[in-house]
Amino acid sequence: MTYDYDLFVIGAGSGGLAASKRAASYGAKVAIAENDLVGGTCVIRGCVPKKLMVYASHFPALFHDAAGYGWKVGEAQLDWERFITTIDKEVRRLSQLHINFLDKAGVQLLQGRASLIDPHTVEVDGRKVTADKILIAVGGRPIKPDVSGMEHAITSNEIFHLKEQPKHIVIIGSGYIGSEFASIMRGLGSQVTQIIRKDLILRGFDQDIQLEIQEGMINHGIKIIKNTVVKAVEQVPEGLKLTLSGEHTEPLTADVFLVATGRSPNVEGLGLENVGVDIVATSDEGPAYNTMNAIAVNEYSQTSQQNIFAVGDVTDRINLTPVAIGEGRAFADSEYGGNRRVFSHEDVATAVFTTPEAATVGMTEADARSKFGDDGVKIYRTRFRPLFHSLTGSSEKTMMKLIVDANTDKVLGAHMVGESAGEIIQGVAIAVKMGATKKDFDATVGIHPTSAEEFVTMR
Repeated sequence: MTYDYDLFVIGAGSGGLAASKRAASYGAKVAIAENDLVGGTCVIRGCVPKKLMVYASHFPALFHDAAGYGWKVGEAQLDWERFITTIDKEVRRLSQLHINFLDKAGVQLLQGRASLIDPHTVEVDGRKVTADKILIAVGGRPIKPDVSGMEHAITSNEIFHLKEQPKHIVIIGSGYIGSEFASIMRGLGSQVTQIIRKDLILRGFDQDIQLEIQEGMINHGIKIIKNTVVKAVEQVPEGLKLTLSGEHTEPLTADVFLVATGRSPNVEGLGLENVGVDIVATSDEGPAYNTMNAIAVNEYSQTSQQNIFAVGDVTDRINLTPVAIGEGRAFADSEYGGNRRVFSHEDVATAVFTTPEAATVGMTEADARSKFGDDGVKIYRTRFRPLFHSLTGSSEKTMMKLIVDANTDKVLGAHMVGESAGEIIQGVAIAVKMGATKKDFDATVGIHPTSAEEFVTMR
């Protein structure tokens, strides 16, 4: 049978863009559909604009620290409107750049919402097209708890477009999105209260990372309310009134309320029921929190329908931009490049751009002890004040940690909290991925004086 395209991709985010361009490079005729700005969550309302906000949030501390080195810095003031407008311009520039890359790669872009009609037919705003293979890469979206008054709350989608800087922002959510925006808004000068359901932020991370970041955020002036949930939200003359339940019951009032309690795969409206694509249910624990459905795939990102595939956050595996890109390229290599391969989800490094920053790769201490036993694991840990702060008077600390298999000497995990943690762990991740031993780390000469050298001098 003859089709309009060899491959039709639904969603022009990180995974869809990577897969479509790689498939086209092998000679496939490819089209991609997108009903929003091209670039996906990462470019439009995620990694890129968030990191620009992170950079901006660090300037007040730098102005303050400069005094310790003899600099006299005058009064600083943030022009919020210019700040937000400049970020939006950069987002749109990058989106157009991705459109140009698609055109250069020979991928046809169809603007509009796409849905599946049958296993080989896609409808895009009333236009039907056919394809031999279909790839779903529509990502995910923020979700809100089913709580009265949640229509007054914003999510990470809207925070980039606030007309005015919040004087007081309340954030619910203990994950990296809530914690990062708490740090950003505090750094920019807003009063910040973060409400979490348990004792610690960043569930699933190594406990030393959880403790260090939470302590650091509190030291930077963020009020963290633990073991508490929001029961209702009400608009009042002073702003938004939050009724609380749990360890803290006194109501809170703020001018902006950010919900960062999780994200859900965008499976609705795709027509999955028309083609027999299976979904798998996952849930976020706790009262009033949503049950989510993700597209079920095998190790080759193939769904239950043989010619339909899915990559990225819509599959709810590891929801990171580089992972979506890797899955998309592995799919294209396997189906069009004559190189059938599986993308590895092991030892994927990640960073949390809070203040202080953290990054990690490999196993946590708890996971390692659970797998190998207490006697089967060695822990190497250091905590120190960075040289930079020897003149600033700041109490900032850096923490580094290695998890080592006691029997093989293999480094199972590396964790860091401190400035440039993401940049440093990216290099360490190569060694962990290659199976380096603690002796390999010890045999590596450190670069002095740097914080990173501590990873090769810990004893």
